[in-house]
Parts: sequence; C-alpha cells; structure tokens
Amino acid sequence: MIGRIMLSVVAAGVGLLLAVPVWAHHAFGAEFDVNKPLKLRGTVTKWEMINPHSWIHLDVKEPDGKVASWMIEGGSPNSLLRLGFTRNSLPPGTEIIVEGYRAKDGANRGVGANLTFTDGRKLFLGGSAPGALEIGQFEEAIRRGEPRR
Repeated sequence: MIGRIMLSVVAAGVGLLLAVPVWAHHAFGAEFDVNKPLKLRGTVTKWEMINPHSWIHLDVKEPDGKVASWMIEGGSPNSLLRLGFTRNSLPPGTEIIVEGYRAKDGANRGVGANLTFTDGRKLFLGGSAPGALEIGQFEEAIRRGEPRR
C-alpha cells in the first residue's frame, strides 16, 4: 500500500514538473504589442539558446548617448538552427540590427522577427512575431529558389 502511494506521489510530481514549461509559454499577443514595432541597432552581450525561446541580450546606444540593455526573444533553438543560425552566429561583441515588436509593459524587451548583420546578411528569428517566417514558410521559400535574407 505504501509503495502505491509513493508511486502516485512521484508520478504526480513528475507530471507537475513536465507542465511547468507549458505554463511558461505564451502567445505573442499576451506579451508583445503589434502596434509598437521596433528596430534596434546594438551590440550582442549574450545569446541564450534555451527552450522554449532563445534570448539575445543587446546593448543599444540611445539618442542621448546612454547605453540601454535590451532582451530580444527569438524562436526555439531548434527552429533557429533550421533557419541558418549556428551556436556561433552571435558571439558577444557582434553588432546587429533587430526588427520586431516591443513588450506591452514598455520594458526594454521585445520579440524579434528579423536580424541583420552589419555586412547585410539577414536571418529570420523564427519566433512568434508577425512577419517572422516559420520553418515551413522558410523551407517553401528555399524550394522556390528565394535566397536567404
């Protein structure tokens, strides 16, 4: 009897642990504002490839000359790898331009749609932002012979 109770407690605990990532996941509209597009030029300070989303940390020089730290959400690590990113794509010190949408709460946080390197190369961020290509759309564009942006 005690063995069954212990097994039930362990099973319930595992179920709760597996549910935590589901609670943490959100839709675009829950956190970001489609009416607040942003375009940031900054220097990468850190890149986190963690599930369910990646995060790019940027230092952005404001018009007054002060530097502001920003966090930009991207797609999952798996989707970014399939879209052309590698683990070495964004080392600290890399200057990039990110287009996306700002957080509803006005914090220095956003979701990215597209990323442009200073040499003109472009990559899709594959996240939840409107305009970000999902894997299927990207693969279809490649089949049509369209170049990677």
